[in-house]
Amino acid sequence: MRGGSFLAPAKLNLFLHVLGRRDDGYHDLQTVFQLIDLCDRIDIEVTQDPAIRRDPPPTDLLLAALAPEADLSVRAAQLLQRETGCQLGARIHVDKHIPAGGGLGGGSSDAATVLRALNTLWSLDLPRERLAGLGLALGADVPVFVMGRSAWAEGRGERLTPIDLPPAWYVVVQPAVSVSTAAVFQDPELTRNTPPLTLRDFRAGGGRNDCEPVVRRRYREVAAALDWLLEFAPARLTGTGGCGFAAFATEGQAREVAELAPKGLAVHVARGLDRSPA
Repeated sequence: MRGGSFLAPAKLNLFLHVLGRRDDGYHDLQTVFQLIDLCDRIDIEVTQDPAIRRDPPPTDLLLAALAPEADLSVRAAQLLQRETGCQLGARIHVDKHIPAGGGLGGGSSDAATVLRALNTLWSLDLPRERLAGLGLALGADVPVFVMGRSAWAEGRGERLTPIDLPPAWYVVVQPAVSVSTAAVFQDPELTRNTPPLTLRDFRAGGGRNDCEPVVRRRYREVAAALDWLLEFAPARLTGTGGCGFAAFATEGQAREVAELAPKGLAVHVARGLDRSPA
C-alpha cells in the first residue's frame, strides 16, 4: 500500500494584534507566522476501505485522551474525503513533539500535513489554495501550514502574504500548562481595538501580543517563564500561549540560554524557517 512519513512544523506568532470583534463572533487579527523546525512526524498508510483510523494509539497522553473524531488530523482526512468523494481510507499515526496548548499550532500543522499528504497519496491533485480553504474550516492556523510559508497574516489569520524573515534561532519555553484559546478570546480584559500595524513598522521592531497580559494573569507559570527569558532577550508569548520565545542570532547563543533554564521548565531550541519541511 502507498504511504509515507511527513513532517508538521510548529509556528511562532512574532506579534499578534487583535483589531476588533467580527459580526461572525471571530476576531480580526494581524500577525506574522514564523515557521520553526520543531516538528511532529506523521506516518500515513493508504487503505482500500474508506475508514480513517488513528493507528496505532498515540503515546502522547493529551492526544491519547482525545476522541478520534475530535483529532484534527483525523478530521482533516475525513473532510478531504467528503469534499472529493474519495473512496480510499487511511491509517494515521502522529508522533508528537510540538506541545499541545502552547500556541505553537501543532494540531493545525498536523491537519495541514494530512491534507497535503493525502492530496498526493489519494491522487486528488487539488490546488494548494483549495486545500487551504478546506483547512480554514478546521482552524484559523491551518491555511498557513498548508501554504507552507512564513507569512504576514490578516483576517482570522487566513489572508496570507508570504514573507522572508531574517535568520534566527529561538529559545521556546514550555511551562507545564495548556492554555484554552477560547477562554483567552472570551476574556473581558482582552484588548480588542489595537490599530493595524504596517509591515514597515513590524520590521522596525513594532508589535506585541495582545493575548499576553490575559495569559500572564490567568497562568502564573507562563508569567514566570516569560520573566526568566526576559533576562536574556526580548521575550513574547506565541499565539494564545502558553509557550513563549526569544530570538537569538546563532544556535550557540540560543543553546547557552537554554542550558540555564530553571529546573522543571521545558525548553526547546529551534531554527526559524521561511519554508515548511513538509
